Amino acid sequence: MRLALRNVVRDSKRISLLRIAALAVAGSGVAFANANADTKPELSIGISAPLRKQLERPWHIGQITDSRPAFLSWDQFQSGILPTFSFSAIPASPDDVKKELPADASESPKPCPHCLGRDTIANAAARVGPAVVNLSVPQGFHGITTGKSIGSGTIINKDGMILTCAHVVVDFQGLHSSSKGKVAVTLQDGRTFEGTVVNADMHSDIAIVKINSKAPLPTAELGSSGKLRPGDWVVAMGCPLSLQNTVTAGIVSCVDRKSSDLGLGGMRREYLQTDCAINAGNSGGPLVNIDGEVVGVNIMKVLGADGLSFAVPIDSVSKIIEHFKKSGRVIRPWLGLKMVDLNEMIIAQLKERDPAFPDVKRGVLVPTVTPGSPADRAGFQPGDVVIEFDGKPVGRITEIIEIMGDKIGIPIKVVVRRAKDSCVTLTVVPEETNLDF
Repeated sequence: MRLALRNVVRDSKRISLLRIAALAVAGSGVAFANANADTKPELSIGISAPLRKQLERPWHIGQITDSRPAFLSWDQFQSGILPTFSFSAIPASPDDVKKELPADASESPKPCPHCLGRDTIANAAARVGPAVVNLSVPQGFHGITTGKSIGSGTIINKDGMILTCAHVVVDFQGLHSSSKGKVAVTLQDGRTFEGTVVNADMHSDIAIVKINSKAPLPTAELGSSGKLRPGDWVVAMGCPLSLQNTVTAGIVSCVDRKSSDLGLGGMRREYLQTDCAINAGNSGGPLVNIDGEVVGVNIMKVLGADGLSFAVPIDSVSKIIEHFKKSGRVIRPWLGLKMVDLNEMIIAQLKERDPAFPDVKRGVLVPTVTPGSPADRAGFQPGDVVIEFDGKPVGRITEIIEIMGDKIGIPIKVVVRRAKDSCVTLTVVPEETNLDF
């Protein structure tokens, strides 16, 4: 880097260049002068690379003293001898720094709350980790223990409620549990408790275990699974193969994987699909977002495949917990309809295939009606498009389920559009689901 200074001392507008010259002379040791009587004096300085960063710092020129003897003149520097200067530098005041820096440079960059940093996953795991527990339930025949069911859980309140999977703590595979509803619970800090299964829903595979402790218990905060998007980072925590305090990370692959996609029968269910590594013992453990909030309950993986893990969305779990508190069980209304969400592309395709298809912009298509069901008795027909349910416009199946809630035996008005744009209002009375059917 080469700098040329002309009439530095005489021109006050170029005083900032003199500080560069002074620092360069002090730091690099490479400087020479070249002047004669016919040209203006010129000072050339070589600046070393490490010194360049120093030059960017703001300084005030405090005092410059020309220590050249009075008998010397610029004509005598033909030989390249450089006169010496006395230089003192004073740090600039904060006000002057603001004047010299660009407007955006004076402000330090603000941290991004949703950005992934080197400690993001570790911080999320540390926030939830103390509330993750190991569950163990002995199994056997006629009082003889032949094995045990292992899993994980999450303490969700100070009263000792533990959220887990039903298949971990309840027998529904034909085995006889010798625990009589008791569960061995081990915390991350080493404390052990005897827990009791207070609620379990086999359809959703969600259960609640209760422990009592005189000392305070760590808890985890429940987040919202509805905010997740494919590609979001998540953390799976639990005790695979009874290895406590195990943490794995991955991304959300799908936010609404349907149970039918996995070959599971029964009522419609939706899962969060991730590529987090989970194994036997992870069931019931929390799926955590990067903010350290529980967004799902790990429930299963696909055997023989890598990166295919599934969790129950925490929004669904929260509704199940409310059912537990209200009635001790989950009440599910049944209509007897198979339904499909419609969007603009599907509607356009259906109109191409059948010009008589209803002229709608949104709604829920009914391709099948179960014979003898409440919907069949109400007059639903295959091909109906539900556009209004209980006085509210609908465009998704989840909206219909949300509106129904736990209404059993209560008449509900439903508006449907049929071929050739005919509009019909039906009255359906939901029945409670028979999950054994």
